[in-house]
Amino acid sequence: MTGLPASTLRIAFAGTPAFAACALEAILDAGHVVPLVFAQPGRPAGRGMRLQAGAVAELAAARGLTILTPAALRPQRDPRQAQESLQRLRDAGVELLVVAAYGLILPQALLDVPSGVVSGGGRIGAVNIHASLLPRWRGAAPVARAIEAGDERTGITLMQMQAGLDTGPMLACESLAIGPDDTAGRLTQRLAQLGARMIVAALAQPSTWHARPQPDEGITYARKLGRDEAWIDWREPAQVLERRMRAFDPEPGTCGRLEGSLIKLWSARVVERDAGAEPGLVLWTDQGLGVACGRHVLQIEELQKAGGRRMSARAFLSGSPVRPGARWEQPQSSRAAR
Repeated sequence: MTGLPASTLRIAFAGTPAFAACALEAILDAGHVVPLVFAQPGRPAGRGMRLQAGAVAELAAARGLTILTPAALRPQRDPRQAQESLQRLRDAGVELLVVAAYGLILPQALLDVPSGVVSGGGRIGAVNIHASLLPRWRGAAPVARAIEAGDERTGITLMQMQAGLDTGPMLACESLAIGPDDTAGRLTQRLAQLGARMIVAALAQPSTWHARPQPDEGITYARKLGRDEAWIDWREPAQVLERRMRAFDPEPGTCGRLEGSLIKLWSARVVERDAGAEPGLVLWTDQGLGVACGRHVLQIEELQKAGGRRMSARAFLSGSPVRPGARWEQPQSSRAAR
């Protein structure tokens, strides 16, 4: 480790998507040693359904890092992979494990392996970069759920990891505003940059860390986005549907059926006026695609045909004319109107 900064740490990293890759790159650029990276296995993608590695695995490969891609880490799921991963982490001799959007549950035995950083609050062996202001939005989809709920702010929490679901003590927390046009994709990019900056700043002064318990009030859970939620229920208020479109962009997107045709809906604007019509009825097509909702009107501005590309409502309507009075179908299984 000759020639490296005095504050250099030996770190194992666990993460999968671009959000995590941003943090890993910042950690490497700050001069820390990363002898081992955990990432989820590649998944089929594209028309050819070829295996595609996540952003962390791609970055680690480009930097010449050792990568492990176990499908499971808990002994109950796969004893062989769990034991191999545990041993590889032990052999790496790391002081700290940094985790960001990894996507797999880390067993306590693995969290206990790093020798740990000793701070004013005691030994800390594993730190998670979580994209919410804990304890709000613990769980798998904090960015999307914050947008969907209409939160005005979100942020990054650096958290000492425990076996529970995002329940560990907090080391640092910073917030940022959620803009009226923020999609989950755009907001995640901004949060990734914030998380990368925060973890590098924290790693520069680990002796000053002081973990504090999360508050008992304000706990919410950000369940994973389900494709069954993507179907638009026009009986809901336009504001709710507009937020869901942004929350589900880029994945999985929202969708509906317009006179039998499956269409994805990507962006819209709320028109605060009484529709005076049954929810799902197309009211106008000259300025976007105005649709009556349970409250107010949703003017759809970006759509996508099945198998096609995303396009503006103007381009969509020029190739697939829709008449006022056409009707979007209600999903067969939908949440109750609000």
